[in-house]
Amino acid sequence: MNRNHLLEQLSTQTFDLLVIGGGASGTGVALEAASRGLKVALLERYDFAEGTSSRSTKLIHGGVRYLEIAVKTFDRVQLNLVRDALHERSIMLRNAPHLSRPLWLLTPLYKPWEVPYYYTGLKIYELLSGPQHLGRSHYLSPQETLKRFPEVQQAGLKGAVAYQDGQFDDARFNLELALTAIQQGAVALNNTEVTGLLKREGRLVGAAVKDRLGGRELEVTAKVVVNATGPFCDTIRHLDDPQAPPILKASSGVHIVLDKQYSPPDTGLLIPHTEDGRVVFVLPWQGGTLVGTTDNPAPVSDHPKVSEEEIRYILRQVQPYLGEIPRPAVRSSWSGLRPLVSRPDADTAKLARDHLVQESPSGLLTLTGGKWTTYRKMALDLVNYAVRRFGLPAGESRTASLPLLGGQGFDPGGAERLKAQGFPGDVAEHLHHAFGSRAAEVARIAAEGHAERLAPNWPYLEAEVLYSTRFELAHTPLDILARRTRLAFLDTQAALAAIPRVSALMGQELGWSPQEIANQAEAAQAQLLQAI
Repeated sequence: MNRNHLLEQLSTQTFDLLVIGGGASGTGVALEAASRGLKVALLERYDFAEGTSSRSTKLIHGGVRYLEIAVKTFDRVQLNLVRDALHERSIMLRNAPHLSRPLWLLTPLYKPWEVPYYYTGLKIYELLSGPQHLGRSHYLSPQETLKRFPEVQQAGLKGAVAYQDGQFDDARFNLELALTAIQQGAVALNNTEVTGLLKREGRLVGAAVKDRLGGRELEVTAKVVVNATGPFCDTIRHLDDPQAPPILKASSGVHIVLDKQYSPPDTGLLIPHTEDGRVVFVLPWQGGTLVGTTDNPAPVSDHPKVSEEEIRYILRQVQPYLGEIPRPAVRSSWSGLRPLVSRPDADTAKLARDHLVQESPSGLLTLTGGKWTTYRKMALDLVNYAVRRFGLPAGESRTASLPLLGGQGFDPGGAERLKAQGFPGDVAEHLHHAFGSRAAEVARIAAEGHAERLAPNWPYLEAEVLYSTRFELAHTPLDILARRTRLAFLDTQAALAAIPRVSALMGQELGWSPQEIANQAEAAQAQLLQAI
């Protein structure tokens, strides 16, 4: 993980694929290609998953709403998207058992006609998953519903339909895609910005790159350049061709986090009726309750802000189901931009989450659209296209059965061993699920004198700061607080309080001066107060 060594590799090798973008689709492409024997470089201008890929609803799912649209409108595109996503759901659960889990979801019903309607719909959803289905969907009486989810409003409750989907830690999953790609031979770097595209006789041959940490500028040469920058894909397309028409509409998805009292630890809610026709989820997540999301047209920006109206919108949607939730109960909020393939006649809530592979006249391959759950299918389609189109020497795809780094040798009983070593229960469970088979190394660093918590009531340890700085390409305090741990997404005030200690630990590890430590802390505080 020596950064200077990785930069030297970038400047001295010619790659089969140069991937721009370190979110889910970019790291997915890098892993797909590298695991098939191709020489791959991946460049991310900020941190892995700093944008959209850390700001999802944390569900691995086919999309109940897309199935409803498909059935009502006989839309085969939406139906195929749901089927593909349900297939990929099983692969994600299998390849990263430490970062993902099945989760029961209840759809509370208050009108008699809703019972057969949603029961039938969720049975179809279950059947579309085929042999990869999780638990069987079933009806719950009002009494059973309240036993499973006590916060649900009792008045008029006709029961609920229970079904299962998957849940995951999106930022750490994204990080492990990058780390597993490196393990497979890729050169992957964050904080490396593409500033221009290199052409020879009208064809792309690489990119001009700037190291945003050290300031070094270099050129990276490659046979194929891939644009996997999510909401920013039109920006890269315009580096290639300033006249290229836009292909995306961006949509803002806002989530809020409440205290864990608003959801049981093993069950979430799907709220089927909202003001704009979307569904809203109420989910247990990492010791809090995650609620979202919105879907509004939005400008593309690096760190989109959350408006007060968006927060109050979400609170209004859950009020009929959970009762009045006071505004001060919101511990944190964030916004992510969904990259939706544009259709002039559709608003963002009605655009399908299917993906697009597009080749420009100069050979730039753009991969965009899609959704988190289908990242591997997107990567597979892109790499297969590149192999056929450019004659790249790739083997067969292996990613359907390739565990991510922490899932390699994963022992489901690992948390109990950590408890036996003296770690508190919540810390043991956290290390086990965040790091998987690598948790023992974090525990070793903790045993060397870094077992203190970064924040009271949260399971994150000082040892994680050192481990992530050494082995997970973390370079700033928010790399740690927002994406290596999830504290900034769970509790803004706790994250703000932890910044000085995280900055000091990173400074010791990276050789920062006292002034640089202060500068890093100040920058982290400013960004966290504005937008994660």
